[in-house]
Amino acid sequence: MKRASAAAGFTDQGPPSARAGVLLPLFCKDGSYHCLFTRRTDRVRHHKGEISFPGGIYDTSDEDLSATALREAHEEIGLKPQDVDLLGALDEVITMTGFVVSPFVGLMPYPYSFILSPEEIEEIIILPLAGFLKEGVLSEEDWTYQEKTAKVYTYHCGRHVIWGATAKILRQFLELIPVGGIR
Repeated sequence: MKRASAAAGFTDQGPPSARAGVLLPLFCKDGSYHCLFTRRTDRVRHHKGEISFPGGIYDTSDEDLSATALREAHEEIGLKPQDVDLLGALDEVITMTGFVVSPFVGLMPYPYSFILSPEEIEEIIILPLAGFLKEGVLSEEDWTYQEKTAKVYTYHCGRHVIWGATAKILRQFLELIPVGGIR
């Protein structure tokens, strides 16, 4: 994982209007590490009803893409930037909708008093990292989205299906963890 400050700038992957930053928030709960996801409302412009990490589109007022991720996490779920310890950046992911997403991994305190944006976020989903490593949870499937078909990673976690760019980011992060390294 790259240090966040070294990877927070732009590449030539796309115009700033198509750039986005997301936060992969981690915390310890009941002695094991968990990851926070959000389910987007049906009122948002992009990715309606999907499970995602907090984040969004770069704004010219953002210092860099890590600032975008932190700003959006604050706007969406009330997670204050000063409460996040950025650990580093993962490789960029290009979505089926044309966004170039820069993911950042950060530790946050838990429990936390979240404040959800009612326009953007339907619910917060908290899942243990160890659950993603179980046999049969990850699959690669053909998905059609907005008339485009592609092979996408899909995590089936109980009633939650995490797919597309979010699953690709999660998989990239999980591959960095040594076998037996998650409790």
